[in-house]
Amino acid sequence: MKKRSVASLTAALAVAALLSAGVQEQRAVAAEPGADRSSSRAGSVFLGGVDLDTATIPELQARMKRGRLTSSELTQAYLRRIKAVDPKINAVLRTNPTALSQAAASDVRHRVGKVRGPLDGIPVLLKDNVNTRDMPTTAGSLALAGSPPDTDAELVGKLRAAGAVILGKANMSEWANFRAAKPTSGWSAVGGQTHNPYVLDRNPCGSSSGSAAAVAASLTQVAISTETDGSIVCPAGMNGVVGHKPSLGLVSQAGVVPISAEQDTAGPLARNVVDTAIAFSVLSGRDAADTGGAPGLTEALPRPGSLRGKRIGLWRLPSLGADVDALMTRTAARLRAAGAQVVEVTPPYQDRLAELEFPALLSEFHRDVHAYLASRDGPRDLAGLIQFNRTHPAEQTCFAGQELFEQALAAPSTTDPRYRAMRAELRDLSRRSIDETMAAHGLDAIASPANPPAWTTDCARGDNDVIPSSTPAAVAGYPSLSVPAGFVGELPVGLLLMAGDHQDDDLLSLGAAVEQRLDARRAPRYLPSVTSHTTGQGLAGGAGSRANRADPVGGEMELVRQTAIGAEGRDEGPASAQLVHSAVRGRSAAGGDRVPQLQAARVVRVDDDVAPRAL
Repeated sequence: MKKRSVASLTAALAVAALLSAGVQEQRAVAAEPGADRSSSRAGSVFLGGVDLDTATIPELQARMKRGRLTSSELTQAYLRRIKAVDPKINAVLRTNPTALSQAAASDVRHRVGKVRGPLDGIPVLLKDNVNTRDMPTTAGSLALAGSPPDTDAELVGKLRAAGAVILGKANMSEWANFRAAKPTSGWSAVGGQTHNPYVLDRNPCGSSSGSAAAVAASLTQVAISTETDGSIVCPAGMNGVVGHKPSLGLVSQAGVVPISAEQDTAGPLARNVVDTAIAFSVLSGRDAADTGGAPGLTEALPRPGSLRGKRIGLWRLPSLGADVDALMTRTAARLRAAGAQVVEVTPPYQDRLAELEFPALLSEFHRDVHAYLASRDGPRDLAGLIQFNRTHPAEQTCFAGQELFEQALAAPSTTDPRYRAMRAELRDLSRRSIDETMAAHGLDAIASPANPPAWTTDCARGDNDVIPSSTPAAVAGYPSLSVPAGFVGELPVGLLLMAGDHQDDDLLSLGAAVEQRLDARRAPRYLPSVTSHTTGQGLAGGAGSRANRADPVGGEMELVRQTAIGAEGRDEGPASAQLVHSAVRGRSAAGGDRVPQLQAARVVRVDDDVAPRAL
């Protein structure tokens, strides 16, 4: 793939978005004759005739430039929607009391022609493991629920400098799913359980659960989340949005609650690739404010035929079920019809990666969380955190375990030669896994399912997933991108794209072309439940035997209740706030998602009744 700057990429994507903005705007206004400046309804929120579920940042900025929209109106629309919709999905922990004043300041900049860039005046939600000086940062734990951090995370400083409106904080899996051996993704003692907005008794996946659910439900334009292994791309796939895990080191992790400096990264979630690319350009500190006259515009612009000649390696992962596999077959056919060459591949070394990753993360977590806790009020080290959880019953309402904390406390130091050998082998094999596969087949990217259909949330059982696709890029520090691929019944499935080191810009450009071709996203309907005709489908993991799915959702889906819940309708969601899920192999880490949970049991000798989970 030819390299191009992120500035030219985002410029091209912005122009592509604006090419159709006028027609879409006219259609939206025609559909809403006599509408108020802001009105909400199921699946969409209209503001001055613009559907915020489908509007892109360039379209919003174009309206602001013409004086037809203000940041204050946009921010107020999202705040109203949070109030109306969030009680159903419980994705937003808190809104920022200064959000409207930030928006008003942006309106002044727009009026006097001093706009700071494409994010100026755009509402952004932050995962609750990203430090903010004006709001609590808890990682979902009551242990950190006291006073806010003294300073912003470095990435928050970049967002503020770009003029973004920091809208609030999103719920997350407590400690990014790196606490218990059988966690439930989307649950935290601070925020309770987040629900999947497509089907409310289903799980949102990963530690960035609240961020992805909020984006899917149009409670924010963009969310900033984190991943260690899968916690951006799995929630993106399971909630039908776009998620970009950047190459390691492109986005500063200073001031982000850690799991592992060797794998953690923050990255954006949005409803389309162009917004994702714009947010990434700010997070990575590269100027994308100039959206006109950028070099490489014609080449980068996603357009019909832009997939022609691209070579994509499809890693099918049939272990995720027959329905997901069938969706991958249909996806490959659509990409081929657009001119792409799709060949089937199986990246090597996956068993060994699964065996080594979790023990290495235990050592790294002990080192990195110890350093972070020393900067905050509350427990000062990992031992103090373990004791806090033992003495606070509210930390045990969904699951009581903290086996990972205890294992990390006993793990070898990161100065231990055994650990160093493990991490060196992980780095080598993960990079070779991708590099060798791409070189052998002349690929532009590797594609795979980002997630299975969402499992039911269940605190007693814990997570019920096996998702190996995120691991190679997560361990290698290479970029990955999840775009909506389609649905199994009512449940979204994403297509995960991965490429070589620092090929983020090319991957985003390819992802935009794939997104345009598949056109697979649709707004959630907030269904209370669905049921499956198929039961007992097993999921055998990519690396050895990894526990069968107890509650598969493969097969045709039959709605239990056909009526969707309107954005302002009565709450008919799950009766039990205890509904939760915990992942079998994937978990979110403070920057990440899933680590083989069964692998944890096998490699680290967890008790027999402890299953692997996701980071």
